[in-house]
Amino acid sequence: MNPFTLVLIRHGHVEGIHPERFRGRIDLALTELGQKQAGITARFVASQWPATSIYASPLARCVNTAEAIGDAQGLPVQKLPQLIDIDYGKWQGRGRDEVKEAEPELFRAWMEQPHLTTIEGAETLQDVQARLARALDHMRRENPGNTVIAVGHDSTNRVFLTMALGLSLASYWHLQQDPCAINVLRFGANGCRVVAVNETAHLIETWTH
Repeated sequence: MNPFTLVLIRHGHVEGIHPERFRGRIDLALTELGQKQAGITARFVASQWPATSIYASPLARCVNTAEAIGDAQGLPVQKLPQLIDIDYGKWQGRGRDEVKEAEPELFRAWMEQPHLTTIEGAETLQDVQARLARALDHMRRENPGNTVIAVGHDSTNRVFLTMALGLSLASYWHLQQDPCAINVLRFGANGCRVVAVNETAHLIETWTH
């Protein structure tokens, strides 16, 4: 059987990336830049990875990015609840600088040891990992030996990559995920091979210098 290939993509640019907020479950629309990134990514992905299915987090920023990709391949977007962004609990929607000032010890713990940190009312990284494992199992069972596209978030893609690379969640901050970055994971007889991580060269025309 052919390997199962997961093309894992982060959504396009939204407000709250710079300066950074804990966006989480807030349902943000793509900015004008994000829409442009989604369109470029859609054309590039269609030229490289014809897919059988496209999945997305149910939040608008992922659905809209996935719809652009789906339109380029003539595929509908399937919303997969397990791909939703991390729930930041009481930090939801707050700026990083605000949280750092209000709760410096907890903020430092999150930045240094996210896998050991619990935020009031929030998911842990272990919670996120468990639901993403279920999402991966669903996509593989529905598309054996095929290529699928999944549009998720900075946080969820980082956790996906730690699983694929066999890393501890302590490596969460070591894996960069830029808007509309592409990651390629290939699952075959010998396990998972990570073919690409945080690829953004297709977006060169949107870069600022």
